[in-house]
Amino acid sequence: MQKGRDFIKAIRRSFFTLHSNTSISQMDQSTRYHYSPTLKWNPTVEEYFIKAYGADHFSRISTALTRPSCYSCIRVNTLKSTSDAVIEKLLEIFKERGMHDVAVQESSTTWEPDNCCKATLKCTGSAESLKAIKSISKCQFPGLDYVVFVKGSGPHAIHYGDNEGKPLKEVIVSRKCAEAVLRGAQVYVPGVLACSAHVERGDAVAVSVAVEQYGPDGGWGVAMTRGTVLQGSQEDPYYFERDGFYIGQATAMMSRAGMFRVTEGVAVDMKERVYRLPSFYDLLEGEIFLQNLPSIITAHALDPQPGERILDMCAAPGGKTTAIASLMKDKGEVVAVDRSHNKVLGIQKLAAEMGLSCITTYKLDALKSVCHGAESDSLPYTCSAEDARTPDLLSTGIDGFDAELLFEKNFNDLQLKDGQYPSKAELRKRIRQLKNGPGRNHTAGGRVEKSKGFSPNSFDRVLLDAPCSALGLRPRLFAGEDTVDSLRSNAKYQRRMFDQAVQLVRPGGVIVYSTCTINPGENEALVRYALDKYEFLSLASQHPKIGGPGLTGSCQLSDGFVEEWLKPGEEDLVQRFDPSSDLDTIGFFIAKFSVGPKNIRVECDAKSGNR
Repeated sequence: MQKGRDFIKAIRRSFFTLHSNTSISQMDQSTRYHYSPTLKWNPTVEEYFIKAYGADHFSRISTALTRPSCYSCIRVNTLKSTSDAVIEKLLEIFKERGMHDVAVQESSTTWEPDNCCKATLKCTGSAESLKAIKSISKCQFPGLDYVVFVKGSGPHAIHYGDNEGKPLKEVIVSRKCAEAVLRGAQVYVPGVLACSAHVERGDAVAVSVAVEQYGPDGGWGVAMTRGTVLQGSQEDPYYFERDGFYIGQATAMMSRAGMFRVTEGVAVDMKERVYRLPSFYDLLEGEIFLQNLPSIITAHALDPQPGERILDMCAAPGGKTTAIASLMKDKGEVVAVDRSHNKVLGIQKLAAEMGLSCITTYKLDALKSVCHGAESDSLPYTCSAEDARTPDLLSTGIDGFDAELLFEKNFNDLQLKDGQYPSKAELRKRIRQLKNGPGRNHTAGGRVEKSKGFSPNSFDRVLLDAPCSALGLRPRLFAGEDTVDSLRSNAKYQRRMFDQAVQLVRPGGVIVYSTCTINPGENEALVRYALDKYEFLSLASQHPKIGGPGLTGSCQLSDGFVEEWLKPGEEDLVQRFDPSSDLDTIGFFIAKFSVGPKNIRVECDAKSGNR
């Protein structure tokens, strides 16, 4: 295990060491055109987290959240390929790409061939690449040799040409677009909010971010009309707020007019990035899945066995579902449910890509997972795509819509089968889908089965990867909208879902609870609730154990409410992944519960809704 930890530390040190000396001096030349964001929090939430972690520790966490992890983590589909085969294919692909998207690292760093399972690949070609080594390697944690790391680099100092005596041409993108770019994506048309005048195809442009600001109405938002013309003066929108929010330099792939006339396509091609991480879009489809390391470990913590019946209660987008099925060697049954029609279709598509046949999908609200009557999952029924009314959660931040887009498409496609036209809300949703493209979560057509729930004690193991505040995801450029009340609301929702999971798992089974948030109220407080309410539950050890310990004690909130966390001795039975730690992962939490003989009284209380 220590070998694996040293392995991650070596990646992280080399990631930040490579450009540390040159970047600082170059960035000091400009107080504006660099990347050094400060994450904004709701004051009461910030006070709560400082109580939980301490001021210094929370400051480190907050800073780490604004930056991507130093490596991309790939889970290899062992039913179709091997780590060695995938590494060879990736190296060939990166050669064909000119090796620009892979890690750049000085050969004098601690990243050596004997520290990884695959020898590093030396660069050939440009003078810049000749200085470096580019590395792909297997994970060295026990049992995770099917996981491959691809190392990135950054932060890089970018020369924007702001000191050359002429106005700098700029493009402002939405915050969600910028977060994707920091992970390796391109800037697509829907993500562009504003652009300098007279930008033509082929022009070099600096790319900055418009982050939500606190408004006079008491809410957060971006007070900018899409299509705003930037003049390069202090009168430009968010001129001062964009200091330290420049994410790279790009080449315009279309004119300014084109960026705001068309609905899709790459608007600007990112040539120089603050953080360089390879894109795996449409790469080795079915053989690999890009997944955070803690998510992979969550599937291992569940310890699924071939032949078992397992429930993934909030399964979209399907990464953990397919990881569980793979660990079971595609033998048994993995029931994957989600309340979104389109997301269920996405899980089906991913399972088909990976060649997994043991996954059964249903559209089902996790809060209604238990069926106590005669009807259960044995009698599912289907609904067509026209029944889906799922709001689009992947918007790139565009406000409003262009009505002319309706006439560029076949408007009759928007007519419902009963002859009635959709509401304005439905039209807005449809236009967002047209602008964003289909995507995995916007699959058109298809049928999914609905379920009325499952019988109590009908699963060997249950995974509840609960919907949460997602305050551990990175890179994150804004966190101001979350309040103490909204965090509490999340926790109440998660407890109700956990109550469902407890009823569905059989005695002798296992429940794994996980979130991607740093909020103790959604993590340790849930564990405390579970252990205090259900006497037959106990924390179980997890393998592999890579994350750190949980938080013990309690915290009094500003309104006097005392939130109870873990008791001494329980902290080492959970896994808490700290984004500021040497592991350099997202913020994540995993708890594993063993289910003993069930107490009838407690079961009845859960059924009746008593708390």
